[in-house]
Amino acid sequence: MRVTKKSVLGLTVLLAVTPVVLWGQQLPATATSRSAPELTGSPDSSSQSDANRPVPQHRNPRYIVQRDDILVISFALSPELNQTVTVQPDGYITLPSVGDLHVQGMTVPEVVDALKKAYTKTLHDPIITVDLKDFQKPLFFAGGQVGKPGQFDLRYDTTVSQGIAIAGGLTPAAKTQVFLYRRVSSDLVEVKQLQLKDIMHGKNANEDVRLQPGDMIIVPETFISKFRKYVPYTIGIYNHGIP
Repeated sequence: MRVTKKSVLGLTVLLAVTPVVLWGQQLPATATSRSAPELTGSPDSSSQSDANRPVPQHRNPRYIVQRDDILVISFALSPELNQTVTVQPDGYITLPSVGDLHVQGMTVPEVVDALKKAYTKTLHDPIITVDLKDFQKPLFFAGGQVGKPGQFDLRYDTTVSQGIAIAGGLTPAAKTQVFLYRRVSSDLVEVKQLQLKDIMHGKNANEDVRLQPGDMIIVPETFISKFRKYVPYTIGIYNHGIP
């Protein structure tokens, strides 16, 4: 989950000139869609088909292995094979006697299963453990009319209002309307409108939701009355997490 400040500032410029909020993620190598979604429909529109609604995520999702993660692989019965590997930019790790194994997008238990399968040709019923030595730190993103658009470390139970404060607060041109983008499935992002004015005046504490890794906060310059509740999880400014 890495992003350049230049990219986020570019998104801010777009928001300053048009009442459209963009969202997405860097495409995987096999993806072909290149269109950026817009907030163009009512969140309660009946035209939103069930097919576009997300599949519920697991309550306690496991961490997904990413590029540049460092894995410590241990063999209980064959310690000579113990190794520390870095996930390469293409998602592969290189293993002695096995070769390349693609692990990006897997959970740690899935990596263990893949390793056991890969080593069955050279080891009988191998006992393998995998530990994350270094991994992608949780981040959130803030753009639009905030003092310091960019990416920020997500610490503890940070809420939307706290995230805005971390991002330098609101600019003079900002509205008290806030959009929160959150990945809800492998290919969809939920767009949630929050009324910052209610949060600031203590009218609706539930509006000040806790941020999750990969969330993006957008503060528009102009009020947006119509938007799509779910948008495709395609191109964008950073690489889920979560979202």
